[in-house]
Amino acid sequence: MTRRAWMVLLIGASMVFFTMGTRQSIGLFLKPVTADLGTNRESFALALAAHNLILGLPLAAMAADRLGPRRIVAAAGLLMGSGLVLASQADSMPTFGVALALLFGIAVSGSSFVVVIGAVGKAVPVSHRSFGFGLITAGASIGMFAMVPIAQVLIDSLGWRGAMATLGLVALLVIGVASFLLPADDHQHIDTQLATGSMADTVRRALRTRSYVLLTAGFFVCGFHVAFIGAHLPAYLTDEGLSDRTAAIALAMIGLFNIGGSLVAGWLGDRYSRPKLLVGLYCARAIVMAAFLITPASMASALVFGCVMGLVWLSTVPLTSGIIAATYGPRYLTTLFGLVFLSHQVGAFLGVWLGGRVFDSSGGYGPVWILAVLLGLAAALIHLPISDTPEPATELAGAGTGTDGVNDRLTNQG
Repeated sequence: MTRRAWMVLLIGASMVFFTMGTRQSIGLFLKPVTADLGTNRESFALALAAHNLILGLPLAAMAADRLGPRRIVAAAGLLMGSGLVLASQADSMPTFGVALALLFGIAVSGSSFVVVIGAVGKAVPVSHRSFGFGLITAGASIGMFAMVPIAQVLIDSLGWRGAMATLGLVALLVIGVASFLLPADDHQHIDTQLATGSMADTVRRALRTRSYVLLTAGFFVCGFHVAFIGAHLPAYLTDEGLSDRTAAIALAMIGLFNIGGSLVAGWLGDRYSRPKLLVGLYCARAIVMAAFLITPASMASALVFGCVMGLVWLSTVPLTSGIIAATYGPRYLTTLFGLVFLSHQVGAFLGVWLGGRVFDSSGGYGPVWILAVLLGLAAALIHLPISDTPEPATELAGAGTGTDGVNDRLTNQG
């Protein structure tokens, strides 16, 4: 790969390290925030669910395809810092919800997977593209592993308000620096990679393709899983009598083990059928959650769950984005992945909100765990007929050396 490709990869991985790590630690704030503001879990879950839905809106993705990533990421850093600081000063759930859902949600949409993966898809050659996506996902996983324990330490030492304000100020610095280092505009580097037609033509063609529609539906399940577990696993474990420390470590183990899971998934995605790999991942998720549900809660079961679930946690991201890049080329990858990611975030909205709703009405999370298992099996079935061979217009255009579509199709016939 070129020096420029490595630069984009390293900057992007560093950015999602902090963005996704901070976002994943929000579940740790559930109990202290609800206790301090005198509200219930459903209210907190609804705010977090709205955050998930807003960050899934593809507006930042479309803007990045037209304007380049630098300006989008810079604006996202400003919004993330102000959103977390405002949330830390909230004296009511509506104020907290607006800061977390609206400001923090828009910020994450412009500084996480969608925009970063779009930039990587344009900079990295096709032979290493899935691995590049896996490296970005691994950066997010390292962030989850590192940031969750840090957030717990900040909460213990500064209280939830001080912890959230500190994260906001650091976000402003980290993402601001990252935006300055990103390319201003990638369009001049991908003239030979353009899919025929405009953005609107490419989106319309994708929405008429069965594989793209099924991929979008399957990613809904991924969002449901990661949002429900990320938001409610700490509370679930403490409800079962385990300590806050154990809950934080279990969540961190998901991030730690997904580092390897994401890199391996990206490596495999450059060599084997991505849809078949996704079938296996969703089946594995269903099996792991079912086993966790029927096993008595203990420190050992919580940590084993975190480790094993981590292997398949965000491993869907390099494979899903890899299918889109292989099928339609990198020119409008940010927008096309952004639309699929919107489905992911609709699932995230439902997973977070339903977890809080079911707990407040029944006193437990059991029905949502069962639903998560069933959705995992459904997602595996959905991915069976998906194809990642290039669409005709994309194949003619090619990518990189002009053979992107042909090479990618031959590579993934295995």
